[in-house]
Amino acid sequence: MDRFLFLFIWTALTVKVVTAARFQADEELIVMPSEESRPGIIGDEESRMGTRWAVLVAGSSGYGNYRHQADVCHAYQLLRTGGLKDENIVVFMYDDIANNPANPRPGVIINSPDGEDVYAGVPKDYTGRDVTVSNFYAVLLGNKSAIIGGSGKVVDSGPNDHIFVFYSDHGGPGVLGMPTNPNLFADDFIEVLKQKHAAGSYREMVLYIEACESGSIFEGLLPESLKIYVTTASNAEESSWGTYCPGMNPPPPPEFHTCLGDLYSVSWMEDSDVHNLKQETLKDQYKTVKIRTSNLNTYITGSHVMQYGDVNISREELYLYMGFHPGNDGVTSSTSEN
Repeated sequence: MDRFLFLFIWTALTVKVVTAARFQADEELIVMPSEESRPGIIGDEESRMGTRWAVLVAGSSGYGNYRHQADVCHAYQLLRTGGLKDENIVVFMYDDIANNPANPRPGVIINSPDGEDVYAGVPKDYTGRDVTVSNFYAVLLGNKSAIIGGSGKVVDSGPNDHIFVFYSDHGGPGVLGMPTNPNLFADDFIEVLKQKHAAGSYREMVLYIEACESGSIFEGLLPESLKIYVTTASNAEESSWGTYCPGMNPPPPPEFHTCLGDLYSVSWMEDSDVHNLKQETLKDQYKTVKIRTSNLNTYITGSHVMQYGDVNISREELYLYMGFHPGNDGVTSSTSEN
């Protein structure tokens, strides 16, 4: 009997250790005091979440475009604070701003007048001439063999994973800018998204796109069946706007002669920075950002934030894509969902 009892205890401990190791292999799930009353939350979240992936793209170069790289660096810091790992975040930026001779704070990038440095620690996955459309597509598709230059990091996602893509730059009808030729064209981009969906290598994907006329990339082109939800800084026919620019209120610090951020981008990030993303949904954030980006519905130096694709995804909580800052536990959503 003692021998059988020993084998039973040894087996139980082994199973417990293996199960714990499997759980640790995935992203850590943070259960806050406000959630302890919800039975089965860990199992539910693990099955829903998979791995979070993010691709961040600043599509410009030159100090006059300071704001685009500032947006992307801020997004990186937000995601890292939310618990995403560097191995799951891919950053594209020309990297000619922080140490540019025109930068009044060498080695530092800020995204708001009183903001902290958002440049520190940002991975240099694809910089300079490696910030290309072909590399962006290869990263999104998880195609390592198609990468030229850079870190070689790709979105090696699986069928249960969530992917977040944030792009910030200039745009035009059916096109998004890149710092190298060619630019990104709507038809090509939609085909890449269809390929990603056909591969079955994600559960759901969210795209936030900051650019003039960014709605033209998706309007009438993005099928609702791809499990992709998109919001854009503007509709298909209008400009998007910078913010924290000289002459605006609030202005940048006096030594800066350029905009520190883009209005749509700063709106979603400053909202995410201070709210409980386990309670706030994509729809909540869409409503909040839409109001702020419209300049309180005046559209004076403001634009129409739009949404495309599978809008049912907007009912989901933001933390599935951006992670969760434990310091914001207990903070209520910015908008009550109807």
